[in-house]
Amino acid sequence: MAVPATDTALLDQSLATLRESADSWTTTPVAERITLLENMLPRVVDSAAAMAAACARAKGYGPDSPWAAEDWIGAPWALAQNVSATLHVLRRIAEGKDPVDTGAVQDSAGRTFVDVFPATGWDRLLLNGFTARVWIRPGTDAQQVRDRAAGEYRGRPGRPAVALVLGAGNVASITALDILHKLYAEGQVVVAKMNPVNAYLRPHFERIFADFTDRGWVRFVEGGTAEGGYLASHSDVDAIHVTGSSSTHDAILWGTGERAAQRRRDDTPLVTKPFTSELGGISPCIVAPGPWSEADFRFQAEHIVTSKMNNSGHNCIATQILVLPRSWDGTERLLDEIRRVLRELPPRSDYYPGAERRLGAVREAHPQAESHGEADSRILVPDITDHDDLMITDEVFGSALGVVRLPDASPAEFLRAAVEFANDTLPGTLGATLVVHPTTERKHRAAVEAAITDLRYGTLGVNCWSGMGFLLGYTPWGAYPGHSPQDIGSGVGFVHNAFMLEDVEKTVLRAPFAPAPRGLFTGSPSLSPRPPHFVTNRTGLTTIERLTHFTAAPGVTKLPALFASALRG
Repeated sequence: MAVPATDTALLDQSLATLRESADSWTTTPVAERITLLENMLPRVVDSAAAMAAACARAKGYGPDSPWAAEDWIGAPWALAQNVSATLHVLRRIAEGKDPVDTGAVQDSAGRTFVDVFPATGWDRLLLNGFTARVWIRPGTDAQQVRDRAAGEYRGRPGRPAVALVLGAGNVASITALDILHKLYAEGQVVVAKMNPVNAYLRPHFERIFADFTDRGWVRFVEGGTAEGGYLASHSDVDAIHVTGSSSTHDAILWGTGERAAQRRRDDTPLVTKPFTSELGGISPCIVAPGPWSEADFRFQAEHIVTSKMNNSGHNCIATQILVLPRSWDGTERLLDEIRRVLRELPPRSDYYPGAERRLGAVREAHPQAESHGEADSRILVPDITDHDDLMITDEVFGSALGVVRLPDASPAEFLRAAVEFANDTLPGTLGATLVVHPTTERKHRAAVEAAITDLRYGTLGVNCWSGMGFLLGYTPWGAYPGHSPQDIGSGVGFVHNAFMLEDVEKTVLRAPFAPAPRGLFTGSPSLSPRPPHFVTNRTGLTTIERLTHFTAAPGVTKLPALFASALRG
């Protein structure tokens, strides 16, 4: 693809610098790599307010808006959390320990699992009751998992290489976290092309990554599809990672126009370099029937609306289809609570390019759909029966939520139907959420365990929006394995993998069904109040600001103010 000569020269110069510096990164010892990350954390804090404010302005609200909590979560806190997770593992290695604690790796019923969260005492305190377990692909035993983890630092360093990261435009931290993964998990230096939608983040990232840019290990560039295509095909780029849509992936790999389909059929891609990707899909939230209280309906409605309305639904992991039991007496009660939460949220726009067109298509397909926001936004389609429906076949990437009702003669029957629908009807395998009352799980344990086992998603959240898996750093993030270049689905490969595990199949996150102290009475006791990422949290902005500062530099003296804010949420 042709680009102006001046742009080409700048891109060539960036790649030449990276190529010259790749050897020096490969030979940088672990102690120095740790120091680089330790020096990065204060820069994250120093840039946090300005970076979050820039995100807020780009979305059309002020930095003091209640919505701005998501910009602290998705930018400085996510970056601080992922840096801290990488540091935790590298420090273990530097101390002569295995990256993964021996007791965290378990064989059970012919499968191998790794308990990755909580990883520290601070995790157990601040996210009490939250857990994450990585499922390893069948055929890999516990010893193999331990031996293969963090190979970059244990006798299997990668060769010097230049990676191209094609950044996403929706969530601020995506590009930065992909850079961290390429540097620290794969040992590659990085040219990161900013997405035009959030290219305003470049100066913030350049400050945060200053030690890496000064030494020629990271370069930031800008441009559109032409610049991305030029970089992808450049001889000085050895590997590619893209976060975006499957159409972006296919355009790079197979090209566009009439010949693209033939290249795909003939398996003659334009680019033959290692290519990993995270490409979204249609994410379901499955709600099992159970003995819910009024407070449960309110809390889970807030949970579900958060999974939809965070970032106005401009997330590859946003809940698009809510799967409910057809005859459960709680279905309409839950939908009524969801309507209430949608109506009561502060105004905001669907800011991402193309959102108006995509939401218009939903409205055209469903002229009777409900709108609970401004200008036909916050759309609810409460009963979708056609599996060829737009909401089921296409990722809307905006504030539209569809509801599919399935048979529920028993919780087991409903869960079987929901898993089949999610696996075989909905496109994409990035993430799914399962909401199940502790009493339901206790009485129907085999059915719930079968659903958890059978759902083919890279991240499954049980009573926890699967989007949390993007943030924690210890939880590998990517599509369920099995996609091919010809049928890329939600992508190939995992990032945000602080323990640097191999042979990952999926991650299962768990959270309390109800917040403290009510969780004591529902069978899910914990110390965790309403999560600060909930769009209904009254003190979410203050809590996340304080959590960001704590994550970057933990200290007991910071806890009282942090807890005081969190408990008022």
